[in-house]
This record gives sequence, C-alpha cells and structure tokens, in this order.
Amino acid sequence: MKRNWGTVLLSTLVISSMTLSACSSDTTSKENEGKTPTNEPKSVSTAGFPIVKEPLKLKVFTRIAPANGPFKDMPVFKDYEKMSNIQVEFIEAPTDGFQEKKNLLFASNELPDVMYRSGLSPLEAIRYGSGGQLIPLEKLIEAYAPNLKKLMETYPEIRSGITTPEGHIYAIPGIVSVNAARTDKKWINQAWLKKLNLKEPETTDELYEVLKAFRDKDPNGNGKQDELPMTARASGGPGLGIPVTDMMGGSFGLDKQLGYYINLENDKVQIWMGNDRNKEMLMYLNKLYSEKLLDQELFTQKEAQYIAKQGTGNTGFFFDQTNNPMLKVQDQYIGIAPPKGPHGDRLQSAAAPIARDFGAFAITSVNKNPEATMRWVDYFYGDEGSTLLRFGRQGENYELRDGIPYYTADFLASGNQSKITPYAGGGAPHLISDKVASFINPPQVQEAQKKLDPYMPKIRYAAPMFDEQTAQQINILRNDIDKYYEEQSTKFIAGALSFDKWGEFQSTLKKMKLDELQKLYQDAYDKIKTQK
Repeated sequence: MKRNWGTVLLSTLVISSMTLSACSSDTTSKENEGKTPTNEPKSVSTAGFPIVKEPLKLKVFTRIAPANGPFKDMPVFKDYEKMSNIQVEFIEAPTDGFQEKKNLLFASNELPDVMYRSGLSPLEAIRYGSGGQLIPLEKLIEAYAPNLKKLMETYPEIRSGITTPEGHIYAIPGIVSVNAARTDKKWINQAWLKKLNLKEPETTDELYEVLKAFRDKDPNGNGKQDELPMTARASGGPGLGIPVTDMMGGSFGLDKQLGYYINLENDKVQIWMGNDRNKEMLMYLNKLYSEKLLDQELFTQKEAQYIAKQGTGNTGFFFDQTNNPMLKVQDQYIGIAPPKGPHGDRLQSAAAPIARDFGAFAITSVNKNPEATMRWVDYFYGDEGSTLLRFGRQGENYELRDGIPYYTADFLASGNQSKITPYAGGGAPHLISDKVASFINPPQVQEAQKKLDPYMPKIRYAAPMFDEQTAQQINILRNDIDKYYEEQSTKFIAGALSFDKWGEFQSTLKKMKLDELQKLYQDAYDKIKTQK
C-alpha cells in the first residue's frame, strides 16, 4: 500500500544501524563507564549507536500524566541511555497546571535543553521561535533525522502543518496513522442498557432519556441513587477548549477544523462561537447538567479523578481514546456512534490530523548539542524506537506475535502498563502506526472506532502555521476571545448565566473582533487550498 508508513523501510534503517554499531556500542559503554555526562558540545555520529562517544546530559522539561511513573525509571529511557550515550534529566510537571508552568519557563527564560511532550501550540511555536527561545529544526531534520524525514516525505501534510510561511520548523509532532488513535470514542454502559431494556441511543433526545434512566432506575442494583450518568474531561485551560463541547459538538453540526471552533462550508471559514447551533448545544448540556445527568464535578475534577471514574463501572457515558482506564470493567462498555442532533447532524467533530500532537518536541536556544538531540528523538519515529517507547522490554514487558508487540499476560496482570511509557496520557513525540498500536487499539476499541468511521470528516485540517506578524495578531485576539468564550460557555452549561444573555454574549464576541479573527483564518485556509 502506498501509505504503509514505510514500516519495512524504517525498520530496516534502524535494524541496519543497530547491527553496524553493536560492537562499537559495547566498547564505548565500557570506555565511558564512570565518566560524568556533561552538556558541552559533542561530535555526533550521523548513523548507528552510540550517538555521541563522550557521555552527554540533556535537561528535558516534560508533562507527566497521572497514570505515569517517574520517567527516569522507565525502561525506554534507561535502555536508550546505554544505546545512545545520552543521559536525560527530566523536569516533570503534572498535567494539571502544566500550561502555567510552561508559560513561566519561557517568561523567565529559564529554559531546559528540550521541551518534550510539551504540547506547544502553533502560536507558541511561532512566538518562541521568532523570539529566539526555540531553534529552527528543518536543517537538523534533513541531516540527523532519517526516520522523521521519511515520514514527512510519505505524508506531505505533516510538513505543511508544522512549517511556518518563512520555511522554519520550530516544533515536531507526534505522528499517528491509526484512526483509532485520533479519536475519542463514545463509551456507554451496555450492562446498564441491557438491565433497563434500553437500546443504544441514536439521537440526542434518546441519549437524554437513557441518561435519565441511568440516574433513576438503579442500574447498578444497589438500591441507591449513586450512579454517574455522564462525565467528561475538565478543560485544560484557556485556549484548550471545553472537552464536553468537543465531544458533543458534532451532533449540532459544529466541527473543529483548523484546530479551532471552525466549520468549513463551501470553502468559507465560519467561527461558530456565537451562532445558534452552538447555543442549542450549550442549552442541551445545561439541561443535562441542571438535571444532574452530567457530572457535577465536570469543571473542577482533576485528570486522575476522571480516569478513575472510567474504571469504577458506575459511570454510564463518557469519552476516551482507548479502553485502558476501564480494563477491569471493559465488558460493561461498548462504543456508540455520534448521536444525531435536532437538525440531523451526526459528525465525529473531534478527530485529529495525522500530525496529531503538534509541538510534542522542541529544542531550545540554550541547547549546546542540537544535532545529538535531534538524532536522539528521531529513533522514536521508527518502529523499533516506537516499540521500545510504548512497550518497554521484550520478554519482560511484551512479546511479539506475527511481528506485532503485545504486552505479556503477566505484565498486563500487573497493571503497570502506564508506568513504563511516556505515551500513556498522550502527546509523546513518536510514531503510532498499526504495528505498535495493539494496546490502544484492541478489538473492543476497533469496534468502537467502526461506529465513528462513517461520521469522520473526509479531511481534517490541522491548525495552520501563520507568518510571525499574523501569529502575533492571532495571539492577541485569541487571548481575550478564547478566555471569554470558554468562561461564558462554562457558565451557560452550569446555569450560572442565563441564555437571556445570549445576545449580549454575541455582541461582546463581535466587539472582541471575532470577524477579524475569522478573516485571518480564512486567509490561511485560502493559502492551504492554493498549495493543494
């Protein structure tokens, strides 16, 4: 197949490199035993391992998810240090509050060598790149990243989605070829449906009735009204969206194109924040919230709380990419299609592009070894490196079946899968192909994805890369607009703001120059269409 992610070629590249360097790697490890790594400039090999002959140390700022163990204890980083001769000192920041800590790093200019799993937005990449705090990567990719370079040649949309109009790449993404790894499934408690003699909801009205039955009819059979009908992730902060609206927006005809609140209709950009379809969606969510069908902790819960609720078996309806958090109760759940909304809309609006995790990796201006750093991360864009990152050690953590890695039964029983890999929680810079997706794409998840596939958009446009001046304009506009929109939407859902104020809400968005923001996105989209 044309788009096979170059699996055979990438594997061959890595295996050949390893074979050529096996002897020198062992010798170098013994020579360097006891030496203290530094971050002084080192000569870098363009192929094979070790990457550097003299030990090298990198300081790396990263997000750590609630499910993760310490990065320094993960097999991938322990083993890769021995292979590469590069030691990584991780500066870990929890998911909750991560954005603030990241902002502080750049504001104070107290930078690490690397931003890893850092979720840099296109606006941040432009801002910090043009400001000199992040370095351009395009020449480094050409010379020191054969795996990533090959993927960008196979999938041209990756390059176009991360390259500025000036031709610079300031951050590289996580790359995903598996549809199931680009969507949040809509999981519903089928055990409760069966007990209450209910069918899978096909419309938003039917979903409402199902949630009421979950609340009132004691589906868990304990005689108490303690069931949680529906929950969703809390917002990650201004500009990061409200997850429950992302998950339900498609039922009201609301898409998320170009990485924003945008519908594309006849090649016209429509920012839908103030339109009537959005009002209908918010009113629907307000009805669920006010009747305690939607989690009352929706806007305050931490990520760890949300994950825990999936595994209790006492939740009726929720959203997640895979079934990992609910493995112990997975038989209770099935995926459903997007419910059809009041106007017949049925869209899977939150699907991500192939370059799913923009800004997963960047090199800062204080890094004295950018060449070695680029070689270090490129390993994870091949099948061998991705397997090590996602599955740990063969025999100890996983086994191969027909060339595909699967966790061993003993390791699955330990429940420590998320402790050994930085991919748990999303956003790590690496390749997710069908070859390394067995854990996040088991049969149950594949079946859930099949329910979504008919409603996936034909093209998912990633957030565009703007020129520096336009990026600054966008940043200024969105700082105010995003904060206002998300604060007011939260109030509408929670009932703290009456829908009688909708006209005032629309008027304020207009005063904040929403039309100007829409034109900037239109211009960017027109350029994308011209390039095609």
